Amino acid sequence: MHILFIADPLESFKIYKDTTFAMMRELQRRGHMLAACEPRDIGWERGGFVRAQVRTIRLTGKQEPWFEASPDVISQTARALKDFDCVIMRKDPPFDSEYFYATHLLGQAEREGARVFNKPVALRDHPEKLAILEFPELIGPTLVTRDAAAVRRFHAEHKDIILKPLDGMGGTGIFRVREDGLNLGGIIETLNRDGAQTLMVQKFLPAIADGDKRVLVIGGKPVPFCLARIPQGGEVRGNLAVGGKGVAQAISASDRAIADYLGPILVERGLLLVGLDVIGDSLTEINVTSPTCFQEITDQTGFDVAAMFVDALEAALA
Repeated sequence: MHILFIADPLESFKIYKDTTFAMMRELQRRGHMLAACEPRDIGWERGGFVRAQVRTIRLTGKQEPWFEASPDVISQTARALKDFDCVIMRKDPPFDSEYFYATHLLGQAEREGARVFNKPVALRDHPEKLAILEFPELIGPTLVTRDAAAVRRFHAEHKDIILKPLDGMGGTGIFRVREDGLNLGGIIETLNRDGAQTLMVQKFLPAIADGDKRVLVIGGKPVPFCLARIPQGGEVRGNLAVGGKGVAQAISASDRAIADYLGPILVERGLLLVGLDVIGDSLTEINVTSPTCFQEITDQTGFDVAAMFVDALEAALA
């Protein structure tokens, strides 16, 4: 098969931990051909198809350079997305206007015959923080609002809370306010910009001390190991991007129950790969844009997550 990845610039990859790289490596190992582009390379014109300026690439097996572009495509020939066996959308967040527009172009490519994973409409319908609202039985106390008074009422009820922007990634913009309410007003002003921006507020979950667990669901089935991202040095955030320590561990019975419940629902909607964030027994986010942690789990446990993903991809395309 010839598979197109839509991702951030290849030159920016940290291949020792990059999940997209792990996918590419396993696909090439199985004999599939690889191509890559960025969302900005995609376009459409009446009378034609959705096309992209792509590079057909080969992984070298070296640290640097880790890929080579075929000599005949150095000029970045435009290709119709429908001509690839599948398109894998792996652009990292944030889910901004340009990401949104890219999903519409990919939706048009689907109408022309392209096979896209994760499905563009599902990417739009599952914003990573708000997607949990559909499953209130799985989450802790949560408020989504622009109203500063509502945030204060939530704090008065729950005493210890987490506030975060809906468009944050990697732990950015997350604040904890304890019972004393210190600086709550300033945090609200920062996050909701005088009522112009919606924010999410959640009851603080002490189980974060044991890690913010990334539970991967591939083809509707949970990976048997998760990555617990444990806060370090007094931090409230476990995200690896802000210094959290990633510890792979077998998923718990409650983790599996959440994944077994959500997996069939989400895969039916076209979400081949999902990253569930779980603290204790509570679901906190459903990540669908470019879930990570393949290599961390594989390196620590020996379980080949990329192989499980490619198995699921090949089965979906069969």
